[in-house]
Amino acid sequence: MVRTMEPGIAEIEKAAARIEGFAVKTPLIESPILNERTGGRILIKAECLQRTGSFKFRGAWNCISQLDPAKAKGGVVAYSSGNHAQGVAAAARLKGLRAAIVMPADTPEIKQANTRSYGAEVITYDRARESREEIAARLAEQRGAALVPPFEHPDVIAGQGTAGLELAEEAARRNAPLDQVLVCCSGGGLTAGIALAMEARSPSTRVHSVEPEGFDDYARSLRSGVREKNPRADGSICDALLTQQPGAMTFAINRPRLGDGLIVSDAEVRNAMRYAFNTLKIVLEPGGAAALAAVLAGKIITKGRAIGVIASGGNVDAAMFAEILGGGG
Repeated sequence: MVRTMEPGIAEIEKAAARIEGFAVKTPLIESPILNERTGGRILIKAECLQRTGSFKFRGAWNCISQLDPAKAKGGVVAYSSGNHAQGVAAAARLKGLRAAIVMPADTPEIKQANTRSYGAEVITYDRARESREEIAARLAEQRGAALVPPFEHPDVIAGQGTAGLELAEEAARRNAPLDQVLVCCSGGGLTAGIALAMEARSPSTRVHSVEPEGFDDYARSLRSGVREKNPRADGSICDALLTQQPGAMTFAINRPRLGDGLIVSDAEVRNAMRYAFNTLKIVLEPGGAAALAAVLAGKIITKGRAIGVIASGGNVDAAMFAEILGGGG
């Protein structure tokens, strides 16, 4: 059974010890060019350089490494638009477990191929007409497998929070106390983990979710105080951020801890991807570039401030990336 108790800083610290030697302690990039442009200090946590190309390995390993073998005889099952899929597949392979991943049929091919490369079985579905949660739950029951959700799990949230611990510690070493942290947000697991870490390590820091235009369920939920739903399941290049609504657990953590949710357009995301490649020399997928897009598009005040930016993933199809770099899309 999935534990339902919300994690805290103690669980995040334990997760940090658990992932050491397995996850990458990703670098914090600070560009003089970007600082000059914004008038502040922009510290970019490059989770695109994480194992499997996104932050998702942190939570997947923290969860799967603790599984009771008796409850995972059939391996693990997960549902994901791609990055959680790869994190779970890689973590399961390290633990010698079978993995079955339920993925949208329109998931970028690089994410499907990478997931299969770790030995996982990929089962596709129509994100506009079918429920990934129902498909995964049915598979887990049929196979006697453990279900590893992408964000609604305390061990997953705690694992993602380790990125926040690293960010706070490195910012302090650089004498750059963070005024704000911007997090690319889907179901809210990464955002929740980072909010908990910042509350403990840098309590004056304000954390903001960043979402694509038209899929701003978190921003609307923070305004209304209840979990809002998106009106549709697809229609943005930010495939990693297209969750129907905030998770119950993640929203309970995030609601009292977050500042206003920020929203970026696909055009602003494309611009951020180009900027990341041309100026910062890193590759970001659309969903992984949303937080940087908010900075570049002036969604927050940056002058005289230190801003943490989570560059959450870099798994982008080559053809799409080439088109965007060329100014298309």
